[in-house]
Amino acid sequence: MRIATAVIGLLALAALAGCKSPTYGGGGGGGGGGGGPAGEIVVGNILFKSSHNGTQNPAIDTVAVGSTVTWTWTATGSVAHSVQSQGTPSFTSSAIQTGDGKTYSLTFTTPGTYQYDCAVHGAAMSGRIVVR
Repeated sequence: MRIATAVIGLLALAALAGCKSPTYGGGGGGGGGGGGPAGEIVVGNILFKSSHNGTQNPAIDTVAVGSTVTWTWTATGSVAHSVQSQGTPSFTSSAIQTGDGKTYSLTFTTPGTYQYDCAVHGAAMSGRIVVR
């Protein structure tokens, strides 16, 4: 009887562990768990990676309307990258930049799904921002 009760308790805890409400941080929002706030994207050598949920190529983040998304060049060395809007809806693309620590920030004021890639590397580096 004790074993059955313990097993049921463990199953209930496991089910609850998967039921997280979305977290909103850094002026943005998004679910999916992970380390950093939604709307922080790492620009690395041939990758875009969400700091929030670890997705990469495509890096996918969900943020609230009015949130600012920041892309940060990390461990890129002398390789040039950019954030280039693709399709509709669109946003203002960044300049092509080289060097660690460079950033590009943009505030999303209209709901929609925004696709982007790198002007230098094209589809090899891609991402999506879902604004709700």
